[in-house]
Amino acid sequence: MSDTAAIRRQLKIKSGSAKRLYKEHRSYQREEEDLKRKLDGFRASGAEDWDINNARRMMEESAKMVTDTASRLGVIVQELREIILSAEKDPALAEDEDMMKAKETLEEVSI
Repeated sequence: MSDTAAIRRQLKIKSGSAKRLYKEHRSYQREEEDLKRKLDGFRASGAEDWDINNARRMMEESAKMVTDTASRLGVIVQELREIILSAEKDPALAEDEDMMKAKETLEEVSI
């Protein structure tokens, strides 16, 4: 496989991974916000301790996943950035469709 083909393949793989992780990260952020509202509602209404504790545990788990996905997303974004930089050195990839999509993805998912 030529270097150009290998770089093009990596652009697709890393772009797809970055998009997936970005969606996952946003999903956990929304879940954490929803659970915080739910927990606040339980506290305001004087719900049972079990309900409050369970909602708090679920919110903490979501917070851990937000942190985890943020760190994994940071790694994949850096890898994608490095591949884009190496691809820009190849004149065959300068105006390539995969390259343009990878750049768009990088802009979209950079946090």
